[in-house]
Amino acid sequence: MGSSGNLPAELTSFVGRRHLVAEGKRLVRCQRLVTLTGAAGIGKTRLALRVATHLRNVFADGAWLVELGAVGDAHLLPHTVADTLGMCDRTDTPVVTTLTKHLHGKQLLLVLDDCQHMLDACAALVSTLLQAVPKLRILTTSREPLRVPGEHLLTVPPLSVPGSDPRRAGRGLAHDEAVRLFADRATANRPGFSLNPGNRTAIARLCRRLDGMPLAIELAALRVRALSPAQILDRLDDYLDTLNAGSQVAVPRLQTLQAAIGWSFTQCSDQAQRLWMRASVFAGGFDLHTADAVGTGNGITSAAILDVVTELLDKSIITRCGDAATIARYRMLEPIRQYGLDKLREAGEKTTIMRRYCQYYLRLAEQGEREWFGPHQVKWCARLRAEQANVRAALDSYLTEPAAALTGLRIAASVWFYWTACGCLREGRYWLDRALALNPQPTPARAKGLWVNARIATFQGDLPAAEQLLSQCLALARQLDDRHALAYGTQMLGIAKLLTGDFRDAEALLQDAIAGHQANQELNCLTLLARVQLANAWVFQGNLERAVDLCEDCRAVCHDHGECWAQSYALHTLALAEWTGGEWDLATVHELECLRLKKTFNDTMGMTLALELLAWITAEQGAGERTGVLLGAAQRSWQDLGLPLFGSSYFMAHHETCVKQARQICGDDEYANAFQYGYWLTLVEAADYALTGRIDPP
Repeated sequence: MGSSGNLPAELTSFVGRRHLVAEGKRLVRCQRLVTLTGAAGIGKTRLALRVATHLRNVFADGAWLVELGAVGDAHLLPHTVADTLGMCDRTDTPVVTTLTKHLHGKQLLLVLDDCQHMLDACAALVSTLLQAVPKLRILTTSREPLRVPGEHLLTVPPLSVPGSDPRRAGRGLAHDEAVRLFADRATANRPGFSLNPGNRTAIARLCRRLDGMPLAIELAALRVRALSPAQILDRLDDYLDTLNAGSQVAVPRLQTLQAAIGWSFTQCSDQAQRLWMRASVFAGGFDLHTADAVGTGNGITSAAILDVVTELLDKSIITRCGDAATIARYRMLEPIRQYGLDKLREAGEKTTIMRRYCQYYLRLAEQGEREWFGPHQVKWCARLRAEQANVRAALDSYLTEPAAALTGLRIAASVWFYWTACGCLREGRYWLDRALALNPQPTPARAKGLWVNARIATFQGDLPAAEQLLSQCLALARQLDDRHALAYGTQMLGIAKLLTGDFRDAEALLQDAIAGHQANQELNCLTLLARVQLANAWVFQGNLERAVDLCEDCRAVCHDHGECWAQSYALHTLALAEWTGGEWDLATVHELECLRLKKTFNDTMGMTLALELLAWITAEQGAGERTGVLLGAAQRSWQDLGLPLFGSSYFMAHHETCVKQARQICGDDEYANAFQYGYWLTLVEAADYALTGRIDPP
């Protein structure tokens, strides 16, 4: 976890609210829980970010923004916080427990944005974290209070607007926040725009008409490209009068934003309106490809999609998000997205578009599984990380509809590579547990889900659960004559036996699995890993030559296919065999190469294994201080993972020997200092240290 946090840079100027910012800073300094409350579009998020940005240097471990608007499942709230903080998602320990352990002793500010749709879950998490982490401060935004003991509320009002007396309109408008915001955004959209005697009255009336709501004012200011302020006011008046026709009650403040968004909707072309509605189903943003897949048809062609997206960008209905160096992604502010969903429902298209949306993410999951064996693995990790909120939404949609639950299981099982290779074991276990419970029927999809879930449970160290899942899987595979599930289930059982020290049983099971894969004519990452795991069994039994030959064969196949992930494990087992055989220089070369590959995937477990083995090798080479640093870094990561060295007695024995060697080489004091230095490195810093040989603090 970095020291400054993850707060985004401000892309537009912050206007007004000087006293509110000062009060927010004062409260956060003095109180442990502060909640900014107010209506949608009132500026809660922007104010929270402004306060957090001013205070982030006060907190040794920085200020961290956790965006909750796209999180639809309250169960995933702590996962989202952990993901934001860069924590690994590996063990079967409850994520809240891991989170509190990770935060213990840290001094940071956590900003939880958009809590209102999961108030109970947010309240429970906040209460737990504040009790367990004494130096933690939390700033939340919500339309309602969390109602947690110790919560201090700061109500966010509308921006100040000019008085209603027409004779005063135009006097001292620069002191009115709403007018200043309009002028600032209008100038950004039409350079040369300024307040002048000819437009002051119209701007003042416009800001009053919009009740000082920041988002509504920003949407109106976009119109200065084509209209004068007076024309904007006239058109807005006509729209609001239409809304109020037949009503004796004026549009209340809470409806003002909806009215402003609705007026923006009327200013869009027919195609832009359709895409606005359809793109509102995306929970975690979208790119051009996904907009095309979900949003085209019935009025929008693929050829037009770029122009329509550009129109929505120009009107600030969507904004560009993410890293500018990667594929462009777009998102909607939550009030705008909710408006689009309402219009989609009114148009009678929601069921059709949601079906198309969910089917797209099923295809994406299955495409990712097919293409995982090849040169695009890092790309697939990045793509699924960017689409994680949408994959969650598709899974939740399928798993809340009994007739579609089998499709949800297909998605959860297809992205096994993301759960295991990209640091999301715990979330994968959650979705697979849920999907399997809803799909008790004897189907090939259930058989696959069982062995995928068993694989996850194994690497979480939950071997009893893994063996139970595999027992069901193998019985079902035989019942269905599903030879693919039988081979994978046998392979996973072999891995479990490796970790419990039953090396002969593991060897036999893995050989059976490899024979099954060959009979099924399957060649992919998992079938190659069966060979690597067999090589591990041979190393553990002292059959080093056969292990080295098998690893080299795997590396050759990986090289031919441009594959890196399975290759990294082949390199690790090769280095393990070489270390066992006393070829320490060669083992170092191969394990460093393994670590480089693991780092590209952010494979937490793989990086930790590599640091551990590098420590063993370094101890044999007599470098006690470096060994201590590597052991300290590995120890910290094993603690985060929850089960040091998977509980393997074989690995633990070698670990203890390594510790004794390092202490003998450099003495207890020097070893303790080196260990502490390594312990406080982040995993990425530790990997950089191992790869560069740097001794001074990074």
